[in-house]
Amino acid sequence: MNRKEFRDLASPAAAREAIDSLSIEGGVERVPLEEARGRVLVARLDAELDVPGFDRASLDGYALTARDTFGADEADPAELNVVGTVHAGEKPGVVLESGQAAEISTGAVMPAGADAMVPVERTDVGDEVDGGTDESGENGDKGTVLVRTSVAPGDNVMFAGADVAAGERALGPGTRITPRDIGLLSALGIDEVPVRRKPRVGIVSTGDELVRPGGELESARGEIYDVNSYTIAAGVEDAGGEAILYPHAGDEQDEMERILREAAAECDLVLSSGSTSASAVDVIYRVIEEQGELLLHGVSVKPGKPMLVGRLDSSAYVGLPGYPVSAMMVFRTFVAPAIREAAGLPEPESATVTGRMARDERYGEGRLRLMPVGLVTDGDGNSNSDSNGGGADSGVDAGVGVSAGDTLVYPVDKGSGATTSLAEADGVVEVGPETDYLERGESVDVQLFSPDVRPPTLLGVGEDDPTLNRVLDRLDNPRYLSVGSRPGLRRLREGIPDVAVVAGPRGREHELELEATELGSWERDWGLIVRAGNPDEIDDLDDLVDRDLQFVNRTSDSGLRTSIERALADLAAERGDDQHDLATQIDGFDVGLRAHESPARRVIAGDADAALGLRDTAERLSLEYVSLGAQTVRVLANPDRVEKASVRELESVLAEDVVSDVGLSL
Repeated sequence: MNRKEFRDLASPAAAREAIDSLSIEGGVERVPLEEARGRVLVARLDAELDVPGFDRASLDGYALTARDTFGADEADPAELNVVGTVHAGEKPGVVLESGQAAEISTGAVMPAGADAMVPVERTDVGDEVDGGTDESGENGDKGTVLVRTSVAPGDNVMFAGADVAAGERALGPGTRITPRDIGLLSALGIDEVPVRRKPRVGIVSTGDELVRPGGELESARGEIYDVNSYTIAAGVEDAGGEAILYPHAGDEQDEMERILREAAAECDLVLSSGSTSASAVDVIYRVIEEQGELLLHGVSVKPGKPMLVGRLDSSAYVGLPGYPVSAMMVFRTFVAPAIREAAGLPEPESATVTGRMARDERYGEGRLRLMPVGLVTDGDGNSNSDSNGGGADSGVDAGVGVSAGDTLVYPVDKGSGATTSLAEADGVVEVGPETDYLERGESVDVQLFSPDVRPPTLLGVGEDDPTLNRVLDRLDNPRYLSVGSRPGLRRLREGIPDVAVVAGPRGREHELELEATELGSWERDWGLIVRAGNPDEIDDLDDLVDRDLQFVNRTSDSGLRTSIERALADLAAERGDDQHDLATQIDGFDVGLRAHESPARRVIAGDADAALGLRDTAERLSLEYVSLGAQTVRVLANPDRVEKASVRELESVLAEDVVSDVGLSL
């Protein structure tokens, strides 16, 4: 048998080019949620319902009408009649009237007529009363309760959509689904997701001396356990592929050819290990030459010189050296990146990142704190543990306390009941029990949730908007936190996000807006969303004030709330009335919901006659719409980040003519 000689070794760049020329992508498939961890989404997923889907009690205590507690304190408690009990997981069987309360469990549905609840710790049991039975057969009045504190509407209540709001952008295309995302998707009731199919990678170890782990070794014959099959399979899975182990092949050419062709028929990529060198018995290169196409044999690397690259039937093929260290070095350097690219996964980063706190964080409970945090790159786009800032060229701004070469670390904590706390985080900072204050600019170590966590290229905060969602889909790995216009501007003032999206008339934050750099803007039509056909014949804001209609507002942080408050002020001036008095005449004005679709969903459910919202939302949900005006949505950039690549990409997307199709006006 003729011996193969290595004469002209290919360069590492040529080896990469050869592998890149092979097609190993697996296509698209839909998988059940329980199999979605680690997979890569191919389309955006929006929330189709509010989470929670109902107003729920945050604590054990009593549901009541807040107005009945006004003025109550320890010395002069409010006494209310207890008319029923509501447990978690059951439909309330009571409707509260003025002066009544219902005992309620944590997580239970708030009964009709209640707009707040008081924790049991702030109450005392009053007189026992025999009130007969209610319609369900249970006791009616159950006595009285003494409420020793005053509560406001919404206190101790988690409103529908407070965690995730219907219509919100849940996860975007290109997202690698993590356990935190699984929790978010579960909360949204999504049981199947469209993902890239994992590249199927067949693994064949060659050599008469190999024995699978668990088998009996005959050391006298030079037998060794097959290390490469399992090691390479683990590497394939870690890189995002599906590893398929085939029986190891001996050194006989016909048997080797049979197993390799079986793997090629079933897989996108075949990896063999061993039999790639120039010895007379290493014949695998002959199989590829005779049955497929050998693109290269031998690479100028150490270890790993006898690497093979080629095609076998319709499958890509790479031959790895037999020595485990050589095999893994070649796999890690050349093959794993190709599998990750085919699977849609980014290159992994270090499991620990050093960054600097983006803002002050106080903590004084005397316990170890595992603080979920997000990462945002600086103006140069750096995000690694080597960029610790400092020095003459670090660009330190004394007013900010964070150098231009740093990764910024910001806490992500929306409460233990909110699924999105972890879905929006990249890792954890351990805060020791002796630490009660982390100063802005202080260096911290972030333990990433996994070594392949990819910090967002762009961090945006502010107003929730359907047009913005479509813009974000055009960016590479953005993260957007729908916190509202006012909080968005506050965070921009702190220097945390790259951009803030604000809507509505300019207010006290106007100076900050002028300091920021406007990247683009568009107009959106806002008004009242009503039932299909507008059966209540609602024509304008006057109807909410003058008629007995149930209204659903947005939270005070929303740009829409700012606009309706401005419109109400104009109406008050026109009538010669007080704005606050008009607001109190609108049933529901003081209790707002998050996100642009949540109020409209109340109208669909029949719980409201009108809701504050957008024309876009009304059309999407097939509801009627009463326009109250136009509102400008502005994208404002952190003035220190305007040269950041992702910010410039966003500006470019906003400026492209194709974006005008989704309603942008620049």
